[in-house]
Amino acid sequence: MLAFVRDALDGEPAETRKRLRLVAAGGQDTGAHFLPGAFDVVLCHGVLMASRDPASTLAGLARVLAPGGLLSLLVRNDAALALHPGRAGDWEAALAAFDFPERERGLRLDRLTTLLAGSGTPLHAWYGVQVFATSSTAPADDPRMLAAEERAGRTDPYRAVAAMLHLCGVRAAPSAG
Repeated sequence: MLAFVRDALDGEPAETRKRLRLVAAGGQDTGAHFLPGAFDVVLCHGVLMASRDPASTLAGLARVLAPGGLLSLLVRNDAALALHPGRAGDWEAALAAFDFPERERGLRLDRLTTLLAGSGTPLHAWYGVQVFATSSTAPADDPRMLAAEERAGRTDPYRAVAAMLHLCGVRAAPSAG
């Protein structure tokens, strides 16, 4: 990913390039690179699934958030692993999803809500992503599909069966004491 970003930055103006600092490290290592409270927003999109210890990754990311800062997570929805290949008629993948070994790590809404609270960034809002898009034959830019996807992503029970979950946690302010 670093090589991809570096290549993309090569085409950007020098002013843009000098505002970025690329760091190869795990989320739990943020304290070695950034001061506590250094950021108002931290994006962790598509990364938590690869973490061996999601709790320590979230704790590290939360440490660098300012009070009131937003931690944005985009993760695979383990509660719907079999649904999308099943809807597409891929029965082998659907059956294999029931035994997916990483399910034990718990990338599900209830577990992620607990992990966010434990990191000091309690869940503020959540959305489903790719409720229809993973099995739809509609072009990705079809405005009707986009409207249906956006509405389903914020509406129960549809958002709970999305392929991905977008969770937003907010860093608690320090308690007065």
